[in-house]
Amino acid sequence: MGTQHFVFLLVENHTHLTLACAIEPLRIANMISGKPLYTWSYASEDGISATASNGSVTLVEHRFNALPKCDRLFVIPGLGMTRFITPTLLSCLRKAHNTGIRVGALCSGAWILAEAGFLNDMRAAIHWEYHDAFAERFPDVVLVRSVFVADEKHVTASGGTATADLMLHLIDQDHGYDLSVAVSDMMVYAGAREASVEQRISLQSRFGMRNPHVARAIEIMRGALEEPVSPAAIAQDLGISVRQLERLFGRYFNTSPGRYYMELRLDRARHLLLQTEMSISEIAVASGFQSLGHFSRLYRKSFGTTPSAQRGRLA
Repeated sequence: MGTQHFVFLLVENHTHLTLACAIEPLRIANMISGKPLYTWSYASEDGISATASNGSVTLVEHRFNALPKCDRLFVIPGLGMTRFITPTLLSCLRKAHNTGIRVGALCSGAWILAEAGFLNDMRAAIHWEYHDAFAERFPDVVLVRSVFVADEKHVTASGGTATADLMLHLIDQDHGYDLSVAVSDMMVYAGAREASVEQRISLQSRFGMRNPHVARAIEIMRGALEEPVSPAAIAQDLGISVRQLERLFGRYFNTSPGRYYMELRLDRARHLLLQTEMSISEIAVASGFQSLGHFSRLYRKSFGTTPSAQRGRLA
């Protein structure tokens, strides 16, 4: 296999960590092999530079509407990227796709590929912060919680170090396992993950819990945010009493199962409010609230502002 050229489309406010995790494995692969296995260049809307969310400015070689020939094209946005999806960006992605270039996405980039119409009926990975909004906006895309998806036509990774996992996987595919491991060792990255690994660490690790009843209860809640089930039904599913379920949540979270469940639903509503153009009434229903007034009161109590006021500030 000859030298492969990767082009990275840097959307304004992109995640610098994701960019570094994309480039460094390629650079190290070249260094270890002693060969130019990979080359890369950058593109932005104005063809001059792109600014990351941490303020870092990267000089680029190409405009979105004047890309060079390449083997792979990756779009790298960041959080809040819906503000920066332009007709020029979507047009250049469609043009690259139509000419046979392998188009992929990193961090929240799967949203942009879905917006371009590339991901229908495909599995895709996106940063966990966007899961709720993405599922609502693109129901025809098979959203997975994996760190990356590499066995579809369009490769996607959830950002951050998941990008390094993806690049190590591609190096393995292109040039063998030994080189991939050598690159990982040079990065002092012994924990390279397979695609099937979920993005967020387990509830047991995150909360220091070792109780399977609590983990399963939260799993049930997360799976039924739009149509909530009662604590009694959850307890029955677990084979324990409601009082025992309440004691467990009091021990681990200092709250009741009902209150914890309510906070999960309100968090989902906040994500949808900030990341989608759904109406407030649609968001209320999608978060399991049948009364818009009740939803607004609970939202204000939790976040210190009403849904409409928050949406107004965002606008």
